[in-house]
Amino acid sequence: MLYRTLGRTGLRISALSFGAGPVSGWMAELPAQQQRAVIKRALEVGINWFDTAAGYGDGQSEHSLGEALGILGIPSEVRLATKVRYLPEHLDDIRGRTRGSFASSLGRLRVKQVTLLQLHNSITAERGDEPTSITPKDVLGPGGVLEAFEELRSEGLVRFLGFTGIGQPAALREVVRSGAFDTMQVPYSLLNPSAGHPMPETFPEANYGNIIEECARQGMGVLAIRVFTAGALLGAPPSAHTLKTPFFPLALYQRDEQRAARLKALLGPACDLKSEAIQFVLGHPHVSSTLIGFREPQQIDEAAAFLSDQPYPATRLRTVLSAAGELMPLPEGHT
Repeated sequence: MLYRTLGRTGLRISALSFGAGPVSGWMAELPAQQQRAVIKRALEVGINWFDTAAGYGDGQSEHSLGEALGILGIPSEVRLATKVRYLPEHLDDIRGRTRGSFASSLGRLRVKQVTLLQLHNSITAERGDEPTSITPKDVLGPGGVLEAFEELRSEGLVRFLGFTGIGQPAALREVVRSGAFDTMQVPYSLLNPSAGHPMPETFPEANYGNIIEECARQGMGVLAIRVFTAGALLGAPPSAHTLKTPFFPLALYQRDEQRAARLKALLGPACDLKSEAIQFVLGHPHVSSTLIGFREPQQIDEAAAFLSDQPYPATRLRTVLSAAGELMPLPEGHT
């Protein structure tokens, strides 16, 4: 296992992290014994970062993860991260929502503290510009998310604070530049590299505005999500979650399937897109770890075999960026 420093937190975390979200089906489709087998293998190969959320299966992910780790035992080096999401009806009492959601999370996880608490909403100029999105003012202003999170940290219940980097680039940059958050997790993949590279205005999908570079300036740790674009890069059928989610919906998955086929043709028949996807993400100099959902122990072994601490090769990077939008200059740190 490779380990990297998570930004200014100073924590050394596994470059491959366990994402306990709904796409893999780990929490919903497997019996508890099989869930534990997957977690056990993750621990054995050295994964020490586990990411979940109250919103994953309405607490089911936290419950399953807490139960599995409770039975297996939690090694001292293991870190837990969870999240709070705010619906429109919660925004008149952000503090109350935060404390209620987080208390329930601690109970399901069977712990007294988590390493990282994250905001689980998109951030946009106006509320509701995207599903469940809130504004920078909701996050940073009086009575906002940051204030509620800081209160939990002052009580020793949370060590570090983070947020999910989806939404509008200008709004995300405002939150990043506040310097108040330690980490961001953001979609970053072969098919949508816009969080880590400048893309043209004509880029057809969500453009995250090279936000990883902004995080690096603030010393924030970056956790990459959607490395396999919900399975489209793997040739897997859409998950049950993909069929119903408003955040990364089926139509996006279908477009990503087409793009994956095109990219495979460009990179050549010898290219394994699974290996390529992991090495692309971890080849970015400012990505600390990639979160991947697993449902079988052998999937963990396979992903771990692809780990590399080398920069992503320049020739392949040009091909990826060309396929995604158009050729862009290489950022500093890539060779």
